[in-house]
Amino acid sequence: MAALRVAVTILYVLICLALVIVVLLQESRTQGLSGAVNGMAETYWGKNKGRSMEGRLEMITRIVTVLFIALSVVLNLNW
Repeated sequence: MAALRVAVTILYVLICLALVIVVLLQESRTQGLSGAVNGMAETYWGKNKGRSMEGRLEMITRIVTVLFIALSVVLNLNW
């Protein structure tokens, strides 16, 4: 059991680093409320966000976040 706990801990640290890197790679959203007041124009990038690099980064962020939370729960179980 100790070897499994060490392996999960190492995986947890790698996921933590991946989460930090993926979040830092994303573009900042400084537009704030001004975009909501002026109205958001439908652009090509807005419609096809899932296919763009930003859309992929968001999906990777969601996946890594779920893994982070799941491993946090697993590591806090009393083995």
